[in-house]
Amino acid sequence: MTEGKIVSWLKQPGDKVSKGEPIVVVESDKADMDVEAFAEGILGSIVVNEGERANVGAAIAFIAETEADLDEAKKKAGSNGAAAAAAPAPAPAPPAPAAAPRADGRIVATPYAKQLAKDLRVDLATVAGSGPNGRITASDVERTAKGGAAPAVAPAPAAAAPAAAASAAAPAPPAPAKAAAGTTVSELRGTTKPFTTLQAAVARNMNESLKVPEFRVSMSIETDKFDALYKRLKPHGVTMTALLAKAVGAALASHPVMFASCTPDGNGITYNERINVALAVAMPDGGLITPVLKDADKVDIYQLSRNWADLVKRARGKQLQPDEYNSGTFTISNLGMFGVDTFDAILPPGTAAIMAVGGSKPTVVATADGLIGVRKVMQINITADHRIVYGADAAEFLQTLKAVIESPDQLLL
Repeated sequence: MTEGKIVSWLKQPGDKVSKGEPIVVVESDKADMDVEAFAEGILGSIVVNEGERANVGAAIAFIAETEADLDEAKKKAGSNGAAAAAAPAPAPAPPAPAAAPRADGRIVATPYAKQLAKDLRVDLATVAGSGPNGRITASDVERTAKGGAAPAVAPAPAAAAPAAAASAAAPAPPAPAKAAAGTTVSELRGTTKPFTTLQAAVARNMNESLKVPEFRVSMSIETDKFDALYKRLKPHGVTMTALLAKAVGAALASHPVMFASCTPDGNGITYNERINVALAVAMPDGGLITPVLKDADKVDIYQLSRNWADLVKRARGKQLQPDEYNSGTFTISNLGMFGVDTFDAILPPGTAAIMAVGGSKPTVVATADGLIGVRKVMQINITADHRIVYGADAAEFLQTLKAVIESPDQLLL
């Protein structure tokens, strides 16, 4: 993460803050995170406003230790404002449209907004979010609790000089206005939209992947018994995603190089202790995220399914902690549910391999007894880092995975 976007301020200038108290919600590459005050004092001024971006390590607000420091900060802010008065004033921004519900009907809110809604007994389904992509902020909840309508965006307050600076990010130009919910295809033609924070992070990772020498290996696997096991377990809350991750975890346990990584200097192999399976999930507002099922080889299938349901729910609301999406040691990308037969996945930086999963379809095959039969078959493609993984390594892993999927009862042990 090199920069973040301010989602919402939980405190306003003049409010007292305590050390460790959340004061702002910042959108990182793949999640919204509460940022805590580093010291006790008074929030003197806000430098980076909601919706604006800033670099990591720069000031986004100033905290004064005492009221005397606050007065001094205001005086310095006034002198700065006088110096800037010689420059022509910027044209006033056009009024922002009223907040509207998301087109997909989902409820997306900041962590503080959710807690505030619970405290104020406000149904989030009745709140129109004014944040990016219809996200509900704390101010939206407060406004609804008071029976008010969503306002236009207010002009940014002048910045004050600090007695102490809250470090997190440096100011940047305001982000361009987002497209209105429900934008049609015809309205998008001929337009240019900047990446979201998540899309920009994905683009950076894809560029990094180009630096790695990759190769690909594929194998066809029969899934009749695997599908039958899933049908047996589905009434007990087991998901196909978790079952597949469990199978991959069981196979990886015998092939440590497949969940290893090349050292940063390119001169060695780091063998990871844990088999953490990351699974790619597309986000509604663009980009993708990879929630991680930790210890997929050890955790039972029922708990894995519960963990996955929780991860996906919080991923959609951008509530994952960094360790829940960046700790994967092997990745699965599954497009089978879209009817895709086969595809190649791009290797995430810092990992040895990624597995692309196609759909399972009835296929005419030659059976072991020399007859012709119909079996459900899916195509698995492995993309691997050729600096540490060789063709035989990938092939042997696929053989093990094939044995697990075609004899899946061992996943219940």
